[in-house]
Amino acid sequence: MTVGAEHRTLRQAVAAELHGMIMRGELQPGERLVEDRLAEQLGVSRNPVREAIRLLESTGLVEVVPRRGAYVTRLDLQDVRELLDLRGVVEGYAAALAADRATEADLEAVGRWITEGIAATESGDKVRAAECHRGFHIEIERIAGNRYLDEVVRPLRNRTEMVFSLLLEQRGTYSWNEHQRIRDAIAARDPEAARRAVREHLDRVLEQIEQHAARRGDAPG
Repeated sequence: MTVGAEHRTLRQAVAAELHGMIMRGELQPGERLVEDRLAEQLGVSRNPVREAIRLLESTGLVEVVPRRGAYVTRLDLQDVRELLDLRGVVEGYAAALAADRATEADLEAVGRWITEGIAATESGDKVRAAECHRGFHIEIERIAGNRYLDEVVRPLRNRTEMVFSLLLEQRGTYSWNEHQRIRDAIAARDPEAARRAVREHLDRVLEQIEQHAARRGDAPG
């Protein structure tokens, strides 16, 4: 593992690597994060691993339990329902604002995330596909122009990234068709259509995660 060209601190580099391991399913929801073992695996000392775990705790991907240790966050279905419901409200608002404010350059930027996401999905690059999914939604928030949106949405997004990662293989290009409908509604300068397209996208995500849980025999939550 290297710190990389972006001049990240060691703890940031370790956090990024742990994040990727969670997204790829190498660290499972509910799994304990053992500092010594992770430090040996990543070729670093325990301190940057401990600091990285604290960084990931702030994103919601990791839960630190006093006197028990750190664990990859486990979300039950009720958690997912509540988080996606709130994301639908906030991100629908962002998309509606974007429909009023987007320039042609903005629309091109949104479209690039879709194009790259489709390519990543078709090539089987789940990590890159997840990055494109996140980038698409962040781009819309930027276009919306409300500087507090990121503060509100980031923790919700971080806590549901595992859900989207889990569904990437199942949903494939279909998900990107939903993203295209959001982009088209923004391009049509139709705030209500943009808001509705976001809500329909997240409703579909919830429907599929419930189906996934049912196949695994998880409790309905």
